[in-house]
Amino acid sequence: MLTLLKKEINSFFSSITGYIVIIVFLAINSLFMWVFSGNNNIIEGGYATLDSLFSIAPWVFLFLVPAVTMRMFADEKKSGTIEILFTRPLSDFQIIIAKYLAGLILVLFSILPSLVYFYSVYQLGNPVGNIDLGGTWGSYIGLFFLAAIYVAIGILSSAFTENQIIAFISAIFMSFIMYIGFDYLSDLGSLKAIGNLVINLGINEHYKSMSRGVIDSRDMIYFISVIAFFLFITKTVLQSRKW
Repeated sequence: MLTLLKKEINSFFSSITGYIVIIVFLAINSLFMWVFSGNNNIIEGGYATLDSLFSIAPWVFLFLVPAVTMRMFADEKKSGTIEILFTRPLSDFQIIIAKYLAGLILVLFSILPSLVYFYSVYQLGNPVGNIDLGGTWGSYIGLFFLAAIYVAIGILSSAFTENQIIAFISAIFMSFIMYIGFDYLSDLGSLKAIGNLVINLGINEHYKSMSRGVIDSRDMIYFISVIAFFLFITKTVLQSRKW
């Protein structure tokens, strides 16, 4: 499994894919946080907070993560190498986990450089260090788990088809539904009676909860359960080739 994981990681960084993902993630967030005028501009806001990063980043990852994961199984299917892949002494689940971890590592590499923003805002505080540390670290953890769900969704979308464009679009659609779609559904007349239940099915409610700086076990269970659910469905999809 480690060999496959290394292969997937190398495929990101032996080409420009991995670098583009990291650069685009940092560039978009930087422009909104420091350059473009508006509510997300930290200098104009006058507060030592990274709230703008944690409100923009989920939307950036909504497109970047599917762009990374769309090729993981779709490309293998199109090129015909997927059968060779499954002849390796690895279980289906080990193959899925290897590809999933590769995507997750790239996400982590994208998030880590943003600590420069944290240091900048920390120094800009008056007095220095006047920043909500609990809320900031909670938001970072929440952002990582949010992206982890996106990766699981992207892996599933890629397993469904050999067309990378279809995998890309379907991953964006499912990620959008999981991130904020349930918030909109809860406002529908027929679902208002169970609005809180519907909202809790989506990522946003748990992401916001962790952004307050409180790492609640219920939020952690939610993220881990959703990731496991999508990976299990991916395993089912891949095993369907044997039916």
